Amino acid sequence: MLDAVEIINAQTRTNFLNKFYINVKGKNIAIWGLSFKPNTDDIRFAASIDIIKALLQKNYHITVFDPVAMNNIKKIFQEKITYSDSAYNAVKNADALLILTEWNEFKQIDLRKVKDLMKTPLIFDGRNMYKPTTMKDLGFVYHSTGRQSV
Repeated sequence: MLDAVEIINAQTRTNFLNKFYINVKGKNIAIWGLSFKPNTDDIRFAASIDIIKALLQKNYHITVFDPVAMNNIKKIFQEKITYSDSAYNAVKNADALLILTEWNEFKQIDLRKVKDLMKTPLIFDGRNMYKPTTMKDLGFVYHSTGRQSV
């Protein structure tokens, strides 16, 4: 059973990244959420690790933010990525934002400010945190998991 879950998780990540590669034109990428679930610093089995590794192999510049898991990610990636002190600072001049953990902080964020800070208002939401219609109305190009992109 665990093998089947691991295969599905790997395929989901591959699909997520393929959609990302097709749609992103620039190389400056922000990532929100590094832990495998909210309210923990545990990064074991976190999607962020595989996704960051894949993006680094394609020479993306990555800026990350997580409320508590940053130190654990630093142990793996050290200076290969940039660590931000806030969700807002992470998205400054970003060509795209990937959301990988559904922290409450991200649910309550000022999305208009996020859009204004980004170079390109393009979000890949791996946790389906926002309503696609809301994101479209705010002016984002919004891709989420298992839902139609807007």
